[in-house]
Amino acid sequence: MPRVKIPRKSTAIDMTAMCDVAFLLLTFFILTAKPKVEDPVPVDTPASTAQTLLPESDIATLTIGGKGKVFFGVEGFEVRKQLLLRMGDRYKISFTPSEVNKFSVMPNIGVPIAQVKQYLSFDGDQMKEFKAPGIPTDSVSNELFNWIYESRIVTKNISGKELRVTIKGDSQEEYPTIQKIIAILQKQEVNKFSLITSLRGKE
Repeated sequence: MPRVKIPRKSTAIDMTAMCDVAFLLLTFFILTAKPKVEDPVPVDTPASTAQTLLPESDIATLTIGGKGKVFFGVEGFEVRKQLLLRMGDRYKISFTPSEVNKFSVMPNIGVPIAQVKQYLSFDGDQMKEFKAPGIPTDSVSNELFNWIYESRIVTKNISGKELRVTIKGDSQEEYPTIQKIIAILQKQEVNKFSLITSLRGKE
């Protein structure tokens, strides 16, 4: 007697739940990822084997490059807002709420305080094309000292923590420029700071 063949049925897998999980993870990573900020000037950082990661808050970065130009940046939208207002009070410059909001999303600043209002009036393309002269660091108008000092006060008031300072300098930058920046930090009794380097393999 011939055997009865039972028709095979294909297995159906519902992928709806898997797609939901995948899109949730993708959305999470997109919303929490921190975009890479372009340096205001090309900086070829020196190589190092250290792998210590920088914190994402309560940190300020001094970018040095382009023949001694210094750019200052600090993390935190509210910190930047309060910092600009304090600098305005110090130099008797009033900033509008729109200027303060625009400054709060800027990763760094590299112009004298007298040119900040003009710089904030530029659109995105104008800012990219503008050749910033850097923040003055000379003994007559040491504005960098005040940027660092005021940002330390604002960070302490907002988060209750000490501001951590990092220096990102070009490997070909002359030592006197770096020495001047370190002297500015030591004048405020900031003797602990970090140097940003690129990773190299161990010998």
